[in-house]
Amino acid sequence: MATLSFGIATTCLSAAADYRRRSNWKWSRPRIVCVGWDPEGVLGPPQTGHLARFEFKRRLERDADAREAFQRQVREEKERRQSLRQSRPLPDTPQDLIEYFLDTEAQEIEFEIARMRPRLNEEFFAQLKFELGQLRFAVNKTQLMEDRQIELEALEKAILEGLEAYDKMQGELVKARASLTKILTSKDAKATLLEMVEKNEINRSLLALLDENIASAQKGNQKQAAEYMEKLRGAVLRYITV
Repeated sequence: MATLSFGIATTCLSAAADYRRRSNWKWSRPRIVCVGWDPEGVLGPPQTGHLARFEFKRRLERDADAREAFQRQVREEKERRQSLRQSRPLPDTPQDLIEYFLDTEAQEIEFEIARMRPRLNEEFFAQLKFELGQLRFAVNKTQLMEDRQIELEALEKAILEGLEAYDKMQGELVKARASLTKILTSKDAKATLLEMVEKNEINRSLLALLDENIASAQKGNQKQAAEYMEKLRGAVLRYITV
């Protein structure tokens, strides 16, 4: 219960007090001087931070909306790309394959290199170099020809770099499959991991392969296999090198 302190202005109650002095009498309103005293605990413990909690709640709601919008955008972009990939007719000749890559969006180049890897052979690069040679040594070169030459040179560089990265990744993936098989069939997984660390056989390709297998196990409702590989992934992550 709050303590109330009352203050009343007093006057001299003499018979000789005149009207002016009586007109100066004042009665003070009650003033609350303490609101924190609550010995019986009726009001409960003091509560603070209401504005902070309200702002935190609003931020969570905004973040949740933003996260949902971002995830929806990612799904839509993924569906758009998948639809685009399926709708594109595959080229028949090296000449058509060159045009196919020139019409490919930049973010899809890596995917198309992987899909068309068997056809990115000597015949393809011979055709590409032939067209570039014609453009480079043309006598009467137009602006369109110069633009075409720039496009083909950029395409050649992108495909060569993409092929190098893809072939390297495939080689590492083959090794990663062998390493994963070695770990899964080992009687002592920890000892096998330590042995592989000494041979520098732990890398991100193995980690990526584990992630792929974990996702596949979870999708197939293989909980025990997924849990085991998640533990294995944690162990691999401790020893991983760039």
